[in-house]
Amino acid sequence: MSELEARLGPLPKVELHQHVDGSIPTEVTWELMRDYRLNPVPTLHEMRRLLEIQDSEEGSLMAYLDKMHYPLWVTQFYENISRVTEAIVDAAAAAGVKTLELRYSPIIHTYAGLTPRQSIRAVLSGMNHAQKRHELKLGLIVIAMRQHGPHIAKILARQSIAEAQHLHARTGVVGFDIAGPEHGNPPRLFKSAYDIARLGHLGLTAHAGEDAPPDYVWQALDVLGAQRIGHGCAAVRDPELMRRLAKDRIVVECCLSSNYNTGAVEKGAPHPIRAFLEAGVPVAICCDNSTVSHTNQMRESLRAAEQIGVDAVQAIHRAADSYSFIRPERALQDADAD
Repeated sequence: MSELEARLGPLPKVELHQHVDGSIPTEVTWELMRDYRLNPVPTLHEMRRLLEIQDSEEGSLMAYLDKMHYPLWVTQFYENISRVTEAIVDAAAAAGVKTLELRYSPIIHTYAGLTPRQSIRAVLSGMNHAQKRHELKLGLIVIAMRQHGPHIAKILARQSIAEAQHLHARTGVVGFDIAGPEHGNPPRLFKSAYDIARLGHLGLTAHAGEDAPPDYVWQALDVLGAQRIGHGCAAVRDPELMRRLAKDRIVVECCLSSNYNTGAVEKGAPHPIRAFLEAGVPVAICCDNSTVSHTNQMRESLRAAEQIGVDAVQAIHRAADSYSFIRPERALQDADAD
């Protein structure tokens, strides 16, 4: 064990940006696919190549997103969604995570007949089952995919409120997000959905500036009212935007491995996390998609420590919990109320 590992291993870690579809352990996807006789390749080794980004595929966001398609073949059913979610929470707990926000797009799990709300409930069921085995805080962020358009986003915002954590006694929805292809889908188009989510007292985050210019980050702040920004790499090109992020204490959810995988940050270049810290912008260290990027919170923390130092990583995790949308103290106390 290296000195870095010895210092970071016991650290309680905070994960604020991790997708369900890109974080299902490969062995779990493989087992489910074999059960349904849907495995597209004959071996687990070959399956890994389909689910995990390869060196030759790096540099493209679309190639990265393609890695999440295969699990959708089996995560169209309530029990399967619940099962894979449990496995993700188990893996996060093993990596030392004590606060975990998972994010999830319900619509892409409704092709076999589940309603959006059933799709949301399936993930929450898995989270609640896993929570019985681990001492950690859990919450779900619902994603509206940009390519599905603003009207679907408004529907999902309403469904999210129906399962909001502060209206139930168990784990619930704590936030709302937009994700998917940025180009041609500016944040401003989703204002109505964010207005609904805000009225429902959900935390607001948005993927912005990962594969689009700083203007998309400005829109996420000024039009959507985002309290956190997913990725936000483009922001470092706009000094005024950096000052705004620092002034308003907008957390940037930094996903180092993913950003190198997608080309949001050039291979070999320093990650913007250092520039954010130097500008006084609060950050969180996040996995994004632990399976696609072949990572976990421990590995991301180690990778960050190589660039910004162990002390900075420790300080980030200690502060990040205060930026979480999870507020257990607001949940209903009567278990029968859920």
